[in-house]
This record gives sequence, C-alpha cells and structure tokens, in this order.
Amino acid sequence: MDDPARAMQTLQRLSELGVRLSIDDFGTGYSSLAYLKRLPVDELKIDRSFVIGMERDLDDARIVRSTIGLAHTLGLTVVAEGVENEKLMAMLEHLGCDEAQGYGIARPMPVEDWLPWVERWQAPQTGTVRLDTDFQQL
Repeated sequence: MDDPARAMQTLQRLSELGVRLSIDDFGTGYSSLAYLKRLPVDELKIDRSFVIGMERDLDDARIVRSTIGLAHTLGLTVVAEGVENEKLMAMLEHLGCDEAQGYGIARPMPVEDWLPWVERWQAPQTGTVRLDTDFQQL
C-alpha cells in the first residue's frame, strides 16, 4: 500500500463490482483496526497463529472470540485460518465463527481434484468433541 489513496479507490471499485474483499492474517503484520474502519471489506480472516494456539492458550481463545465478535458487529464474515483438527473446529463453532480453512479440512490439491472432493466432503460432526472446562466458559 505504497499509495493508500489509489489502493482505496481500487478496492472501492472492486467492491462496487461485487467482488468480496477480505483482510487476510488479521491480528498480525500490517492488519489493524483502522483497516476495518476504512476499507470496504466483507470478510476478516483470523491468522492461524491465534487459531492453532486456542487448544493450549486461553488468551489465544479470548483473542479469537473477541475478533469474531468485533467482526460480526461490523457485519463481516469471519474465516479462521489454520484449522488442523476437529477440536479446533468445535471450538470455533462454539465461538460462532462462520468459516474455517486448514489442513484439518483439506490439504492443497490440484484443481482437477477439487470438484470431486467438494462433492463427497461433509462437515465434521463436532457435537461429540469434548471441550476443556476453561474454554467452555468463554
């Protein structure tokens, strides 16, 4: 974003054309709350470093929960990056996360393998996953 004014105009035009825009890796690097306020985005992607840490670090879980709440308040969809297993999926479902991505769902694949994978994929049944007592209090 060497030229913020030009970048903003380009993003605004893309949004007006119906292109869904997302802030990637939210919570790290150059992403900030200022972007949520200024950019015409539809989606926020929570960085995998917070998502992966949720299983063992209650503070990471609190950050993820707060980020989901903030994004929903602003009318944004939330995607959690780095979902590696069913427990993380269950935790995110408990927190109201909209979408997830990660190796626990699928590994990268050639485009010709994608459609057959989508046709047979089913969301994991997370209702039987046991969540830690501390996490359930979130």
